[in-house]
Amino acid sequence: MNNMEQARYNMIEQQIRPWDVADAQVLSLLAIVKREQFVPAGRQSMAFMDMEIPLGFGTTMWQPKLEARVLHELKIKKNERVLEVGTGSGYLTALLSRLAAQVASIEIVAELSAQAAHNLAAQDFDNVQLEVADASKGWGSAHYDVIVLTGSVPVLPREFQQQLTVGGRLFAILGDAPAMQAKLITRLANDVFESVTLFETNVLPLQNAQQPQRFVF
Repeated sequence: MNNMEQARYNMIEQQIRPWDVADAQVLSLLAIVKREQFVPAGRQSMAFMDMEIPLGFGTTMWQPKLEARVLHELKIKKNERVLEVGTGSGYLTALLSRLAAQVASIEIVAELSAQAAHNLAAQDFDNVQLEVADASKGWGSAHYDVIVLTGSVPVLPREFQQQLTVGGRLFAILGDAPAMQAKLITRLANDVFESVTLFETNVLPLQNAQQPQRFVF
């Protein structure tokens, strides 16, 4: 086992499994999809560290264990359509695309979207549609089985819940730093939603995220 593969193995065994990620398909994907090929040039040595990796433009890649836990909780099926808000490097996009039928990923920063397109094309991910736009308050009129917000939001725009299919799941990190909660929201019926708090975390907000009304004294 070379140094890169040893680092990948250590990431899975020492960071991801201990964080309640037991889904065999997710663990297998983490071994197959090469995370080091999605990090910025010159930062390959950081690919498997338990840390966020700066991408520029005020954004970062999530910690590996957060990416894995999200996939574990969403339980994506092969026939499902996914909306990802915040493409970043394209690594989570790649993982989502291996689990789902189709992924639409929206990125507000054109340079990041272009780099993600390059990263994905190099690995032959062909069921991904990338768009450059502001999707912080919803995206179009289509419905999705899974929606993932890769930046935190102080309040969750209702539009995202309304874009879920019945049975669809939404992952979002809600709140303001440093107290944020990762939530899984499931649409049980047309007007019935279930919200489960998964864990506490702290990630950068989506650009242009909807803000709550705040009192001014």
